Amino acid sequence: MKLTVEHVTTYIYDQPVRGVVQSHRLLPTQCLNQSVQSWNVTVSDGMMGGSFRDGAGDYVQGWTVTGPVDRIEVRVTGSVTTTDCAGVLRGNRELLSPIAWLGETGPTIADGGLKALAAKASGETGLALAHDLSAKVSGAIAYTPGATDAHTTAAEALEQGQGVCQDHAHALIACARARGMPARYVSGYLFTDSDGKSHEAAHAWAEIWIDGLGWVGFDPANECCPDERYIRLGCGADAEGAAPIRGIARGPGSETMEIAVAIASAQQ
Repeated sequence: MKLTVEHVTTYIYDQPVRGVVQSHRLLPTQCLNQSVQSWNVTVSDGMMGGSFRDGAGDYVQGWTVTGPVDRIEVRVTGSVTTTDCAGVLRGNRELLSPIAWLGETGPTIADGGLKALAAKASGETGLALAHDLSAKVSGAIAYTPGATDAHTTAAEALEQGQGVCQDHAHALIACARARGMPARYVSGYLFTDSDGKSHEAAHAWAEIWIDGLGWVGFDPANECCPDERYIRLGCGADAEGAAPIRGIARGPGSETMEIAVAIASAQQ
């Protein structure tokens, strides 16, 4: 499937800031699941800085904006050809051992409720167990837009029984790690169908390490594994670590953010 992306993030400051430094994970993963046909990232009044590829294989690009400035627009446009690999991440060149993804972070701490949920899952193989863990999270946390915010933890989402894709991913990561399975958070895009089952175009899911297969993606919010509708951008231990854009502004002004994402399917 050939997918086109237009992703605009606008930062608005209530008073001009002296400058902004950002770190982007906005280039799709180079792997067998997807092939970038064209891709362009621009930052209004921005100067491109250094870049590197981290241990997980993600491309990280730095940007600097010299102020005073009260508005910054980050615009991403491009097209990607995707392939359904049954959820298995294939051909991603990374250096980190899977055991690096066993440690808890604040949003993914497994409290009593998450440990109990993880203990209910079963499977004769690692893959079967991972599928059941994902199903248990899907059943325990109803997809409810606006029910949580960026700071909600997996434990809090489980307690209230509702959340969004970020919460599903955090909860699945917590449950997998509670069962001794390395897991990580993935940010990307999802081409939303007209069948009413898919959710945000800017999307998140989890990957779990399965011996013999490698990293396998699971999307509890949509009760499936990533297929050709998905574009993978990058990963991290949680949502903050996998954020497509991270940054800091110098100045006393407060910041608001607006995001618009459109994903379309094009003929190959």
